[in-house]
Amino acid sequence: MISIFYRLGGKVDYFQSETEFAKLKREDVLWIDLLDPSGEEKRATEIFLGTEIQSRAQAEEIESSSRFSESDTAIFANTNYLTPTGDEYNSDPVSFTIVGDTLATLREIPLRSITSLQQKLCAKPALFPSGWNIFVTMLDQRVDLDADMVEILGKETARFSKRINQQEDINEDFLLDINQLQENTMIVRENVVDKQRLISNLLKSERYPASLEPRLNVLLQDIASLINHANFNFERLEYLQDTVLGLINLDQNRIMKIFTLISLLIMPATFVASFYGMNVKLPLAGVGLAWVVILAIMVLFAFALWFAFKKKKLL
Repeated sequence: MISIFYRLGGKVDYFQSETEFAKLKREDVLWIDLLDPSGEEKRATEIFLGTEIQSRAQAEEIESSSRFSESDTAIFANTNYLTPTGDEYNSDPVSFTIVGDTLATLREIPLRSITSLQQKLCAKPALFPSGWNIFVTMLDQRVDLDADMVEILGKETARFSKRINQQEDINEDFLLDINQLQENTMIVRENVVDKQRLISNLLKSERYPASLEPRLNVLLQDIASLINHANFNFERLEYLQDTVLGLINLDQNRIMKIFTLISLLIMPATFVASFYGMNVKLPLAGVGLAWVVILAIMVLFAFALWFAFKKKKLL
């Protein structure tokens, strides 16, 4: 699907067909949004802009040259949009192409932030004099969403910490939940760093409007703050993971200690019973109440062993 946003007097209107390019001038077009486009839509956009649009494979590459590059006529940028899906995050690449003051975006899935921006563009066109303003606003929106994700991860970490303090359900599943939270934190941090690289490279270019430089610098400051928060959250999760492992080890040691104590207490009784089980003549053999004396000896040995361990504070 293609959406072509263009100026019409003091308003912004849009077409949803590549055949409408024939009616438009490039300087009047603010934004061309390609959502899982057909081959005809993509080719028509490339002809209208006079440059190729990067493929999905190029958008997913992690090299710096693939995340941001310039040609004689255009600027190419790529970043990933995170979408929560249950306990995990999906990463979907979005490719940006800027020719003059016209922005073109290429994506594979619908994104709520882009849809809301399109509605805002039509409602308040004065806020978006060029495609550059749309591009920076999209980055601003994503940084705000990344901040929300970091905040949610921080709250989840605090909830896990509270469960540990209250010793609720401290087991292997709990440890796996912490590991998943660590993975999500790394994904969000990687996504934030990706935007930091993009904006830093953009500031080195001479093509962006000078009026947008303050906004880009503020975005870099916000991103640096998010990276610090994400790093702190990851370190906190590592601490929680170590604590859970320690508690699990303590529980296992306690169980082994109980079994060891039982074995030690039974050992003297087993020795006495084995001794009197031999087929030879032994003391008290043939006495009617000999079993009572033997049982008393077993209990006495077990109590003496327990008392000795207790006195040495081994229990």
